[in-house]
Amino acid sequence: MRVAPLGAYFADDLGRCAAEARASSLVTHTHPEGVAGAIAVAVVAAMAWQLRGSPHAERPRKFFDEALRLTPESEVRRGILLATQMPPEIPLREVAKALGNGSLVTAPDTVPFCVWMAAHHSDNFVEALARTIQVGGDCDTNAAIVCGIVALSAGREGIPPDWLKARERVQV
Repeated sequence: MRVAPLGAYFADDLGRCAAEARASSLVTHTHPEGVAGAIAVAVVAAMAWQLRGSPHAERPRKFFDEALRLTPESEVRRGILLATQMPPEIPLREVAKALGNGSLVTAPDTVPFCVWMAAHHSDNFVEALARTIQVGGDCDTNAAIVCGIVALSAGREGIPPDWLKARERVQV
């Protein structure tokens, strides 16, 4: 859930992005599914950064294509493949029922849903957050993943100014 900044940092080289996401995930998630989830999220975050100025309608397919290309064979990858078949107008409860909502606290039960949410709400940070937590499950993890990705495409101006003022100061 903390890998989106890595995706932004390596956005110009998706292969390196996937390799660095794998390396970073091995520190805390040695299970192959956790590693696959980190790779998928980092790659989608990189795509969000790359496509931030492109038309919203082009983004979902490119998010999914690159995530599928670089995510290793896994339940996470199979969930993302299923997510490609779910149109944006499908009710969220159905999406969560098919893809998971994090209730099982596993990458296969979290990442496909989060990728779907980010892909279809990449231009609206507030809506992405609200709709993500609406389905329940592991709300804080899901929101961290989705918002980490969406912030990269919606940009700072997509985050309400009051929210920016209320955040903790970054200590350098």
